Amino acid sequence: MLDIRQLQYFVAVAEEEHVGRAAERLHISQSPLSRQIAQLEEKLGLTLFERSLQRIRLTRDGRTFLTETRAFLVHATRLEAMARRLGRGDEGGLCIGYIDSAMHAGVLPDGLRTLRAERPQVHVALYNLHSVEQVEGLRQRSLDIALLCEPPAPDDADLDCALVRSEPMLLALPDSHPLAALPTLAPADLAAQDWILVRHKETALQHDNFIAECARAGFTPHVRMEATEPMTALGLVGAGLGIAMVQQGLRHQAPPGVVLRELPWFSYRTPLWVAWHRINLRPLVADFRAMLLDGVTAMTPPAR
Repeated sequence: MLDIRQLQYFVAVAEEEHVGRAAERLHISQSPLSRQIAQLEEKLGLTLFERSLQRIRLTRDGRTFLTETRAFLVHATRLEAMARRLGRGDEGGLCIGYIDSAMHAGVLPDGLRTLRAERPQVHVALYNLHSVEQVEGLRQRSLDIALLCEPPAPDDADLDCALVRSEPMLLALPDSHPLAALPTLAPADLAAQDWILVRHKETALQHDNFIAECARAGFTPHVRMEATEPMTALGLVGAGLGIAMVQQGLRHQAPPGVVLRELPWFSYRTPLWVAWHRINLRPLVADFRAMLLDGVTAMTPPAR
């Protein structure tokens, strides 16, 4: 069994690259610190440091071990804090990562509303992060729940996920646009228009998939402007600068001067996934996950 104190000593020496400075930082003598590091290497059967008269530096294996050790110590600190909260009868809080569409679709606000009604004392911290950052946060256990556009890999050993929502798209038109008066719209109607493309910050794959779906539907958007946020795109549509497609969750957030139209023949969807760590240490995390998934239709693929 690894000794947390030895791991803390190892991190200090690795960061200082000097046993003497590390000993001063840890408020211990240099000789006991050297013995502790040697004992750790012996226990692991691994050389963590290259030693010379001038300095001590990590080996390649040592650098790998340092990354994992830091993550382990962060989790150990969080676990200790959680245990103290539980000891006081406090469930603790939730750290939730999310992308903008989780707010637009109402998934996160609805889940938080249910949580507040059932457990009003729970503290919630929200972090607006890219999907890649959220996955890393789950892996490092700095996040409890992640709402993201791309799920972890199906064979991920640490993380699991489920599809929460797959939103259809709506066509946004200026209310004075000739197409806004038509009872139905066909792919050919959209081919010659000036488009405002929402290029998501999250991933280039979403952009490529959207363009490919347009081609399959029978038109290629003539892109004149690009926006990284759908609300920005809607503002540009309202100014009469073009047309755009946004997810259905923005139906009630369109600014004045914008008409939103359904396109039953356009099959592109915007996915929203919930992800979590397989090692779930608290019932609160599982309960909130269930709140997010409550009401997901039978068409939603099951959690992996």
